[in-house]
Amino acid sequence: MSERKNILLIVLGLLITTVTVYFWRYELFSLAFLSVRVYDVVDILAVSFVLYSLYKVFKGTRAAQLLSGILILILLSVLVRWAELHGMSWLLSNLSTVWVIAVVILFQPELRRILIYLGQNPFVRYLFRVKNLAMVGEISDAILTCQERKWGMLIVMEGEVGLKHIKEKSASINARVSAELLVSIFNPTSPLHDGAVIINHEVIESAKCILPLSEEPQGVRMKLGTRHLAALGLSEETDAHILVVSEETGTLSHVYNGVMKRGLDEVQLQKVLNNLIV
Repeated sequence: MSERKNILLIVLGLLITTVTVYFWRYELFSLAFLSVRVYDVVDILAVSFVLYSLYKVFKGTRAAQLLSGILILILLSVLVRWAELHGMSWLLSNLSTVWVIAVVILFQPELRRILIYLGQNPFVRYLFRVKNLAMVGEISDAILTCQERKWGMLIVMEGEVGLKHIKEKSASINARVSAELLVSIFNPTSPLHDGAVIINHEVIESAKCILPLSEEPQGVRMKLGTRHLAALGLSEETDAHILVVSEETGTLSHVYNGVMKRGLDEVQLQKVLNNLIV
């Protein structure tokens, strides 16, 4: 299914590229001596998007005032050139050589936020997806440890369907995935052990999450515990992958799309995690 989806995306991308190249210099309309083409509209939209994104990043921060000052200096340099004030124009031109360094120094926290914002964009993550082997190892180590100790676990790997309605009623964690943190959360003496943890983009976002139980606990499902029923219930409503460790037997199960595979060993666990974490 994923290969078919990738092929369709490639075909769609080639089609869009072909149409774009063909109409790129197509003239939309003209105003007196000014001719407006497709790439002019794209250019204006791109600049507008960049400026709006910068506004959202800088809004409410100290850098907003500094940015306003820089914009005033730019506007002033345009005015003095138009007015042919050569002295002021020379002074502002010399100052402009240090503007780049000043921006890097003054806007260092904001520039970091911009880079993080770009890196967390779903489209960018899809283009430059890499397997996070460290995260696979952390989750695997935590599960194996809890299996040995027969501590119950319920780990939700969030998919494309959001789980905001569940996170709002849980304990917020927002910490990078680590084996030590997962083991401590599911320690029976921990106040967070009763419920699920939700992992999204290499981060444990929430713990003590209450999941919906399966609506059809019939047949074999009547013999399942609450964790397994909750995993089935969530998988029936979303595209999340859920890993469950039984506190009675230490058995590991993988639940997806209403189907539960029980008795996974370490090799099968590694395979599941490698397919999920990209």
